[in-house]
Amino acid sequence: MVRGLLLRLAESDTEAAAALRIISYFDALIDHHNSDLRSLVRAAAALAECPAGLQTSEGELICFDQAGQPVRAVDHPAEVTTTGRGDRVWLLRPAALEPTDQLILERMALTVAVMIERRQRSIRKPSFGDPALVELVLSAREETADRTRAIGLLGLRSDLPLRVVALATPAGIDPAAAAVALLARARPATRSAHLTVLGGIAAALVQDRGEQSLATDLCEALRARATAGPGQPRIRCGISRSGDPLAAHASWLQAASALKFAVHNSPEQAVASYDALGPLTLLAEIPPDRIASQPDVLALERLASTPHGAQDVEALDLFCQTGSFRAAAAALHLHHSSVAARLAHVEEALGWRLDTPEGRFRARLSLLARRLASNS
Repeated sequence: MVRGLLLRLAESDTEAAAALRIISYFDALIDHHNSDLRSLVRAAAALAECPAGLQTSEGELICFDQAGQPVRAVDHPAEVTTTGRGDRVWLLRPAALEPTDQLILERMALTVAVMIERRQRSIRKPSFGDPALVELVLSAREETADRTRAIGLLGLRSDLPLRVVALATPAGIDPAAAAVALLARARPATRSAHLTVLGGIAAALVQDRGEQSLATDLCEALRARATAGPGQPRIRCGISRSGDPLAAHASWLQAASALKFAVHNSPEQAVASYDALGPLTLLAEIPPDRIASQPDVLALERLASTPHGAQDVEALDLFCQTGSFRAAAAALHLHHSSVAARLAHVEEALGWRLDTPEGRFRARLSLLARRLASNS
């Protein structure tokens, strides 16, 4: 009704035309579900041709100038409008407010309330998409047009980078259910996650927009699960590089490759990133039977099967990771002399010298190879 009245007035009234333009501007932001609070404030500043700001009731502070550049928010802006939630929006003009500024502030406040409610509703009710569409996106055989359509139907954007996460669980544990629980904890970085199960491994498509480290979020989610109580199924994660959504099949292969390096020892070790592994990913291309039959890997297996051998191998692994007796001892909650004794037993059993760079490299490479053989 208001819009119809403004349309009639706009034919002869420039102020009514300006009001209609403002209302349409903010309505378009509400209709565009990918818009966020930062884009809203930036758009309001461009529309008003002066800096605009927002402070949510949770304390989030956003301020942009009319050129779309972040600016420092002032402590006491001249004109402030609040939402029913207590969020504050404002415009900063060097002189008096323009006639349409109050309407801009009112529509800005309304749009903020809608966006925050939509964001909270999304967090409360995570959606993980249609598994069949996810499989189509990950396929190497489907036509580009079909994969593009599937990306759109999942609510993903073809112009934003995408990562694939591979999640594995122990035998007998539903990987999809475990993945849903973990990804829900890892929000907001996985807000747009969609998943399916391929070959017993959950595959999730994630468009995190690069705002926060996905690996960090997953580690924190695993840590939160561990403190929630015993009996939580153990999850390992492999993360691909950020890439073109239409090349998701290649990203899936990267995630599956990274997954082979993940172990349950700690949240940090349970998440492996293809980016962080660098040239080590080449090891994942070696056939598992060749790795398992390598003499150093066999030697580690023989040592691990002896009394106290598993503790010796664990000490060796932590020593190779941390580079010192004391750091390894701290991780194991032991005195450093106990770790030194365990490593001396490793040297005696395997014939390695851990006090040389070559010996430590050989040990680290052998441990990684053993891990790949057991995870393949």
